[in-house]
Amino acid sequence: MPRIAGIDIPEKKKIRYSLRYIHGIGPRFADDILAQAGVDPDRRAGELTEAEVVQIASIIDNEYVVEGALRRHNAQNIQRLRDIRSYRGDRHRRGLPVRGQRTKCNARTRKGKKRTVAGKKGVKA
Repeated sequence: MPRIAGIDIPEKKKIRYSLRYIHGIGPRFADDILAQAGVDPDRRAGELTEAEVVQIASIIDNEYVVEGALRRHNAQNIQRLRDIRSYRGDRHRRGLPVRGQRTKCNARTRKGKKRTVAGKKGVKA
């Protein structure tokens, strides 16, 4: 498997799709990197020469924030929001949706599995 930016990318897929396995590189950045390196996007990752792999890796290292540095940057941004006690930071702290979504009937992804609260079985008069 070719290693680019410290990540093993799948060698049987086309290089334009293999680069997307690197955190921080999406469709547009992958195509931009390949155009800059002069590599055909439809070639398989396993077919690349060592020189092409080194060239792609150097472009990524010099011009893009990827993997650990990007994850660290995002975590620092969220921590800053928590530290200044902003509304968004509070939502992150509580594990609720941050961007204004409704929570009365949705938001299961952020809130987690339903937890039943024990209450009254029925009101007796």
